[in-house]
Amino acid sequence: MKTLLSTFAAAIALMGSVNSMAVTKGNGDDWLKKSTKTAVYQLTKAAQTYTPGMNPRSINPDGTVRLAPLRDWTTGFFAGSLWYGYELSGDQNMATEAKRFTLALDSIQYVKDTHDLGFMLYCSYGNAWRITRDKIYLKPLENGAANLYARFNKKAGVIRSWDFGHWQYPVIIDNMMNLEYLYWAGKEFNKPEWFNAAKTHAVTTMKNHFRKDYSSYHVISYDTLSGKVLQRETHQGLTNESAWARGQAWGLYGYTMSYKDTKDKKFVEQAEHIAAFIMNHPAMPADKIPLWDFDVHNRDRSPRDASAAAVIASALLDLSTQVKDGQKYFKYAEDILKTLSSDEYLAKPGENKFFILKHSVGALLYNSEIDTPLNYADYYFLEALKRYAALKKIDLKTLNQS
Repeated sequence: MKTLLSTFAAAIALMGSVNSMAVTKGNGDDWLKKSTKTAVYQLTKAAQTYTPGMNPRSINPDGTVRLAPLRDWTTGFFAGSLWYGYELSGDQNMATEAKRFTLALDSIQYVKDTHDLGFMLYCSYGNAWRITRDKIYLKPLENGAANLYARFNKKAGVIRSWDFGHWQYPVIIDNMMNLEYLYWAGKEFNKPEWFNAAKTHAVTTMKNHFRKDYSSYHVISYDTLSGKVLQRETHQGLTNESAWARGQAWGLYGYTMSYKDTKDKKFVEQAEHIAAFIMNHPAMPADKIPLWDFDVHNRDRSPRDASAAAVIASALLDLSTQVKDGQKYFKYAEDILKTLSSDEYLAKPGENKFFILKHSVGALLYNSEIDTPLNYADYYFLEALKRYAALKKIDLKTLNQS
């Protein structure tokens, strides 16, 4: 077994080396130019192809596109990607399309039965407001944040994630991503209780979701009367005690962002612990694109998850600006982005049903979205590219015109 794993590791290292050479030869920014140009082309074609309100989510096994209706948790990512595409390109037509796809999500502001309102509204309407300052986007953001806050249980100190399943009061690690919405909304709309609920959720999650090695469970179920933990599970991972890759990415991103919003040092310390778990894990392939779960045994036959890699890259770039020795995080993120910009992961223009990245995993154990593009992989890849360019002081608009 050890020989097999060694052989596999060597093969992965070689593949990572080949991919790296493919995108870094010549001008040092060639890989960045290639990825942003491809992204803008794919987004332009996608906006012309798909219908607002039924946004592209992934590709089905039969080659058709899986569409995200309004109440799908991923529905806000495509509009958000278009806003990032506008920032990367400066193309006013992209901004027009971004507005069209964003406003089609208007009714989400009234949804009350999910924590995913951050993904659904803040990634779409939130980016729209940040970029344009058009007040048309504010009321839906305020209404959505009020509904997200209404899911906060003071006794347990957490925001409820799901309204389904066998759990009494389930909270998933993904919920860390939606706190950004409440941090922002609490300040924007003068609702300190919203901000404080987000911070309390982060503290409670840090206490109950994480193991001694700083890997996280996926789902914690709470008793609503006592606030005590009833169950710890990893619903989308290999086993309850395994480290589901995207779950680790959500945690890293969530605590990095929580520190940025609160300046509470325990959050950045938590983010660094999670980063160390990810970056130093012996199962991390040489090209830094994780397997769908860090604890899978059949690593040579297990799919990678580009969505987890994109989230990790974006989070590490942010973390690199918040600590003294941030260069190690920047370099790791840069390596991820170079791999994702290689032909192995980056789609060729016009292919991949106009998605940008290939090879992500949704929920493998449920036979859902395995080795397929995912709209949130694209979203966080674009965010990471934007963050990278800002840190390197690269004008992407100028780069892509050269």
